[in-house]
Amino acid sequence: MRTRILHCITHSMASDAPVTAMRTQAKATVFGGRGFIGRNLVARLRATGWNCSLAERDDGNDAWSHMGHVFYCAGLTADYARRPFDTIEAHVSLLAKVLREGAFESLVYLSSTRLYDSQPGKRAVEDEALLFDPANPRHIYDLSKALGESLCRVAGEGKARVARLSCVYLDHTDEDGFLPGLLRQVIELNGAQDRAVRMLSLDTSRHFSRDYVGMDDVLDALVLIATRGKDFIYNVASGENTSNGALFDRISSITRLDMVAQRTGDGDDSPTICIDKMRNEFGWAPTGVLERVGRLLGRDVDAGTD
Repeated sequence: MRTRILHCITHSMASDAPVTAMRTQAKATVFGGRGFIGRNLVARLRATGWNCSLAERDDGNDAWSHMGHVFYCAGLTADYARRPFDTIEAHVSLLAKVLREGAFESLVYLSSTRLYDSQPGKRAVEDEALLFDPANPRHIYDLSKALGESLCRVAGEGKARVARLSCVYLDHTDEDGFLPGLLRQVIELNGAQDRAVRMLSLDTSRHFSRDYVGMDDVLDALVLIATRGKDFIYNVASGENTSNGALFDRISSITRLDMVAQRTGDGDDSPTICIDKMRNEFGWAPTGVLERVGRLLGRDVDAGTD
C-alpha cells in the first residue's frame, strides 16, 4: 500500500498536477533547504502535498527520529576552495551524523558530475571507477563528494542513494553559474534604452561546453530516486553537452544580439554524461537547454524557429 501511495505522489509531481487529497501524507526532511536546490525542492514538495521539514545540524535526536525521505542538499559549490573545512563539514561530517543517528525511509545524497572531470572525452557512466589527485586543490571538492558517496554505500543500510547532478539552472536570478550570468547580461542589454548597442562581448570561447539540466527536471528526478529508486548512483543531467557557440547562436536568433566570444581556444573535451539509467528505470526525459532559452529570456519562441 505504501508503494502505491508514493507512486501517486511522484506522478502528480512529475506532471505538476495539483494535489487535492491524500489519504497519507508523505514526509520529507531536507538538509541544506535554504540553498539553491534545497529551497526549490522544499517549495515543490510542499506545493505537491508533502509534509516537508528543514533540518539543522543542531537539531535534537527527536527531530531525526522519523525523517521520512531525506534529501541531503547541503554542500558548497563556488566557494569550496576558499572554505575547505566547511566543505568537508557539509559534504562528509554532517552526512556521517545523519547516517549514524537518523531514522529515515530513504536518503538521496546530492553529488556532482564534476567527479567525471578527470576523464575528458569519455562517456561518463555511473559504475565506472573515478580518478582523483590529492595534490590538485580543485579535487578537495571531488574527494569530499566521493567520500560522501562512499559513506552512503557503506553506512546507508541499502536505503541511501546518490544523485550526481550536472550544471543545474533555474533562470537569470540564479546566484552562480555561467548560464544565469549570460542571461542577465542579455536581458539587461535588451532592456537598455540605447537600442543601437546590439553586441555583447564575452570573456569565453565558443567551444567551451557544459551539460545543463533544468531545475524542474532535477526536482522530478530527486523524488523519483527517493521513492522508486532501486540502484545506488544516478546521473541527473541532460545527457548532452551544449557549447557556448550553440547558446550564443540560439540567443542571437531570438534577440538579434551579436554575441562575440573573446577567446579562441579549442573545446575543453568535457565528458558526456550518460543518463540511460534514469531514462530506462523511470522514463525520465529532461528538456534540453536550447529548447528553453526563449522562455528563460521571457520570449515565447519555438525552439525550431529563428
